[in-house]
Amino acid sequence: MNANGEIEILISGFGGQGIVLTGSILGKAATLHDQKHATMVQSYGPEARGGSCSSQVMISDREILYPYVERPDILITMSQEGFDKNIASLSPGGLLLWDTDLVRVDGLDPSLRAYHIPATRFAQKLGNKMMANIVMLGFLSALCDVVDADSLREAVLGSVPPKTKEANAAAFERGREYGQAIQRSRAKLQTHPEET
Repeated sequence: MNANGEIEILISGFGGQGIVLTGSILGKAATLHDQKHATMVQSYGPEARGGSCSSQVMISDREILYPYVERPDILITMSQEGFDKNIASLSPGGLLLWDTDLVRVDGLDPSLRAYHIPATRFAQKLGNKMMANIVMLGFLSALCDVVDADSLREAVLGSVPPKTKEANAAAFERGREYGQAIQRSRAKLQTHPEET
């Protein structure tokens, strides 16, 4: 959270992954369901599909005067380029989420809250790798409360084509369940370290 009480979120990947949709869904969840303020700024590389892409989302209880993310509190990355380009800007103690099918990380700052998920693989098993972004949103909902999980679920269902709602709901739940399992596992290790 920055000095103005705003949560800065940066979502990075490449064109065709639904990166901008992911940011839009987060903003909708915050504004339409949680009655907060939100802004979103998107950027594309020179090529639309396959080129670098990012979505910058700000969420706050107050009006947001400057919509650009400078020091993200949360970095969600779904491409190696997105990770390499943005990891240095993540706030100390910030939340890092990455897709293990697409991103390799090493030497992370130990202060970061770092979590990974095979989002693309999960989406493929559910029938469409294009839902990896929705898997990632479900994962996010289990790991932090930047927006209410039910609000995020509703925003997902309100943002996808009607024929795909059931599949996207399953993708969201798969990511959420995976995140909850990781949380339980880490909590168990903290309370019973002798079992490691």
